[in-house]
Amino acid sequence: MIQIEEIEKKIDALDAEIAAIGQPVTPADTLALKQARRNRKELLNLCASPSAADRVWLARHPGRPGVVDYVDALFTNFFEQRGDRLFREDPAIYGGVALYKDEPVTVIGTRKGRDLDENLKCHFGMPCPEGYRKALRLMKAAEKFKRPIITFIDTPGAYPGMEAEAGGQGRAIAENLAVMSRLEVPVIAVFTGEGGSGGALALGVANRVIMLENAVYSILSPEGFASILWKDASRSAEACEVMKLTADDLMALEVADAVLPEPLGGAHRNPRAVYDELDLLLSQELKSLSRLSGTELAARRYRKFRSFGRG
Repeated sequence: MIQIEEIEKKIDALDAEIAAIGQPVTPADTLALKQARRNRKELLNLCASPSAADRVWLARHPGRPGVVDYVDALFTNFFEQRGDRLFREDPAIYGGVALYKDEPVTVIGTRKGRDLDENLKCHFGMPCPEGYRKALRLMKAAEKFKRPIITFIDTPGAYPGMEAEAGGQGRAIAENLAVMSRLEVPVIAVFTGEGGSGGALALGVANRVIMLENAVYSILSPEGFASILWKDASRSAEACEVMKLTADDLMALEVADAVLPEPLGGAHRNPRAVYDELDLLLSQELKSLSRLSGTELAARRYRKFRSFGRG
């Protein structure tokens, strides 16, 4: 997978050089460009059967579409809401009210940021307690006004810093789990990249769990798993296979309800295709869930999660 990135950079550099002067500098440049494109095609063909470790690499790709991209692509009239009404705003959680096909919905997602400055502000997608309390506030408002809830999840996990623990990280996550299990409105969770531990589950107690083809969902990172089980973080690729964290694995385990196909090489290579596929699926799922009463929605969601691990 990393080789594809290197070839892409080489192709971009050659294309830029050719564009700058109007023609290749030498016949060798033309040959190099053709060879690079041929190598890219061959490597992309190998992506048709990626390993679990490859999927983790793709789930973490910095160019992968994030919650802001999905909101811009799929919703209109988005009104962002900030703050937990107790302490502060956490930019690692992005949420608000929007229209989806002219119907009001509440949209909430974990945000990693698009550049280093945003990455640092968002703790690379690891929310603090304030973020989870903000999400809970938005979900309660959604239930009050009968709005479906759609969450977008891409997080390594909850922020593990001392200030987060002092601020009640565990309690904030637990309260989200408890309240989400009882919400009497449709809840759809979309795993777009990483889904790490309770930090992901705090937005993932849903009637329908959709995973992008190269998204992952696990109790902790493969590196952490390998460090605990084998005392060797370098065995993370092996851990990826053991952990059963891919979308296909989780479909087989009935944790995920649908797997959304991605373009060859990952969602970042053609985000528009991913948005279009997700748009169709969201429309179908919301139509199906809207037929159920609030009591039935909560009861089915509760049964779904209580059934995990029973074989």
